Parts: sequence; C-alpha cells; structure tokens
Amino acid sequence: MTDPAADLRSVEAELVARWPETKMEPSTDRIAALMDVLGEPQRSYPVIHVTGTNGKTSTARMIEALLRAFSLRTGRYTSPHVESMTERIGLDGAPISAEGFVETYRDILPYVQLVDAAQPHPMSFFEVLTGMAYAAFADAPVDVAVVEVGLGGTWDATNVADGAVAVVTPIAVDHADKLGNTPGEIAGEKAGIIKPGALAVLAQQPLEAAETLLRRSVEVGATVAREGMEFGVVRRDLAVGGQMLTLRGLSGGEYEEIFLPLHGAHQAHNAAVALAAVEAFFGVGTGQRVGLDYTGKLDIDIVREAFAGVTSPGRLEIVRRSPTVVLDAAHNPAGARTAAEAISDSFDFTHLVGVVSAMADKDVRGILEAFEPVFAEIVVTQNSLPRAMPVDELAALAVEIFGDDRVEVVPRLDDAIDAGVRLAEEEGDLGGAAVLITGSVVTVGEARVLLTGGRQGRG
Repeated sequence: MTDPAADLRSVEAELVARWPETKMEPSTDRIAALMDVLGEPQRSYPVIHVTGTNGKTSTARMIEALLRAFSLRTGRYTSPHVESMTERIGLDGAPISAEGFVETYRDILPYVQLVDAAQPHPMSFFEVLTGMAYAAFADAPVDVAVVEVGLGGTWDATNVADGAVAVVTPIAVDHADKLGNTPGEIAGEKAGIIKPGALAVLAQQPLEAAETLLRRSVEVGATVAREGMEFGVVRRDLAVGGQMLTLRGLSGGEYEEIFLPLHGAHQAHNAAVALAAVEAFFGVGTGQRVGLDYTGKLDIDIVREAFAGVTSPGRLEIVRRSPTVVLDAAHNPAGARTAAEAISDSFDFTHLVGVVSAMADKDVRGILEAFEPVFAEIVVTQNSLPRAMPVDELAALAVEIFGDDRVEVVPRLDDAIDAGVRLAEEEGDLGGAAVLITGSVVTVGEARVLLTGGRQGRG
C-alpha cells in the first residue's frame, strides 16, 4: 500500500532538483517539445491567460469562481504556492489531490525524459509543472483553464497556450534583471500572451505600459477592453469582512451590491478585471460569441454568489484575532505600497507590528520603505529558503529606515511571530493592535502553516 504523502514528497524532491523557477532561459522550445509528444493537451480547452506584476493570483481565483458559478468545469494554474505544491494545479476550485499530482507527474515523466535527452538543457521545475497542469486539465477534462503566467509572458512556459482571453493585471518593476527596468520594457515581455484575435482585458496601467500593450494588441488584431474605459469600479464601500462594490461591465451595464470578502481597493479593481474577463469569454459586450451566448449582462445573482465565495489565501488574510494577525504576500515595492494602503483603508489598527522576511534578490529596501509609514515596530526574521535575505542584512536595512528603537531581530520565523504578537499585546488595546506578516510568498506560507495548521482556503 502506497503512502500518498510520501509519494508526494518524493515527486516534489524530484521537481525541486530541476532548474528553479527563478532561473529563466528565453525559450519555449522545451515546453513546446513536451506539448508535442503529449499531443498538444493545452489546445483541448479554451484558456484565459493572466499576466501582470501584482494581483495575478487573486484575479485568477476570481475568474475561476465566476466560471464555476456558471456551471463550467475549471482548471486553474497559479504560482507560486503558499503551502503545498499541489495548490498550483487546481481542478474545480480545489487543489489537485496528492494522488492526482503524483499520478500526473508519473504519467508525463517518460515524455519529459525524452525532451531532456533531446534538448541542450533539461526541462526546468516550472516547465514540468506547466506540462503537468496542461495534461491534468485535458485528462479531467475541463471546460476552460485559467492560467497564470509564471514570469513575464513571451518566453514563459505557459505561453504555449493561446488564450482566448488575455488578462494583464497592473504592471510595475519586478524581476528587473530578467524583464526590464521600466514598466514599458516589462509590458513588452508580458504583452506576449496577447495572441491574434484574442480579447485583451487590461487593468489600469502606467502610461508607457498601456502604450506597449495597446501597440501589441493592434499588431495582432486583438480586441481591447481597458479598465476605466470599457469597464471598471463604479463604487466601493467598506463592509464587515470585506467590501461592497458596484462594477461596470463591458456592455455598460452595472452590477450592483457585489460583496467581496477581500480587503483593499486593489481587490476591487481585481474584481472588475475578473468580471470583464469572464464577460469577454462569454462574449458579453464584445460583438463576438466566445463559449456561451449571453447578451447584455451576466446573471447578477450568479455574479453576486460567485464573488461572495472568493478566497485568496495569503492576501491580507486574517488568520488570528486578539491580537489580529494578518498575512500578505507582498514581495516587491508596488505590492508593499498596495498592502500598506489597504491596511490603512480597510482596518482601524492603532498599532501595527510588522514581521518581515524577504528574498535577497528583491528590492528589499523598497519593500521596507513602503511599509515604514504603517509599521509602529518591525520584527525582522528569515524564512527557510536559501534565497532569503540573511537576517543580519535585513536588520541593517531596517535600522536605516525605521531607526534602531523600532527594530527587533529574531532569526527564526516561529519565534518572530511570537515576538510580533507580544509587541502587539503589550499595547493593551487588542482591538487596535495587530501584526502583519509579509515580505514574500514563502514567508507567508510558512507562517500560515504555523498559525493555521495548514488549512487551505478554497474558492
């Protein structure tokens, strides 16, 4: 009798032994070769392809929730994972089972080995996972797959699929060494997912990024829907446990009284993008028919039900009360600024303690500077990955930005969380004191396991 957990650990170890997903070689040759020997599974269902710098995973989860509410069987591929590698491949709103993950890996492994032998470089961790996702979706089979880009767009392994709808969430500078130093340069890479005849749904963008995306859309004959022009957020009000929205769809019709159980103005904009993407998929307001035939607006009751059930683990997620402990996976300055704004906007914290560990290859100074206005104190620590910035280096940066009296150094993450909670409790006002754990997806994932015992959100 096999042990699914042991089998999963063995497969994860084999995957991790490959090129890491942080190593990018600008070629889709290997993944294209794998798709060829597998029979092009990525072409057996329509794809909604999602790229951008921040908000991709939350937007993908909202898109999937809407599609499932309209009775479609979905696949969802997102990265990185928060707790378990199985989260990356979702079927019908839930992570693939450990048994399914292992079976899919073993099914495609002989073909991966064929590609490894024929190519100058063996397939990477992310390429093999992408192949697994596309194969699992075809095997299910799914009605539609929501696929999040891993890095960039043009050369990303996911780009062997041609998205019927291409979604671009807000672009900012991240992975500058791989994608470019300006939003315009980065947009040039991400624009690669916009294919001939596609429907391009664009979130609000910096001007140079918008120009690049529009230029690509014109070049390939894609239909464009822009947030703030063809769709957007009409109204946003804070509500208990989230926010109440009025969204304008592609046909110009409004969707009122949409409750979204996520915090922050950025999530309202993600919701508008997700709704527009699903409308585009169904052909609403586009003059085309893609998938199902809806006219005017999508059914408002179904839309409300879908958004009300959305979850996004590790994105301003409250995991404890008294004092409140919040997790947010902000890992670049733009994400940190967004999280800081959302904390100020959506919560009434009077004393916020940050617990931070970030990756050394990120703009860590920019992350800390974004959080400085909202953190009363900061506990710097180190997650388990070798890529994490050493705690002493992080502490030196934090002292420069926060001052020595606001910085506490605790090397182990579990002890750092305890220290953050202690500092919050010392305030005495547990209603107004809180802890925000942030800095990287890995930090948040490890904290989530420590604080929740590994309960995964569904949605």
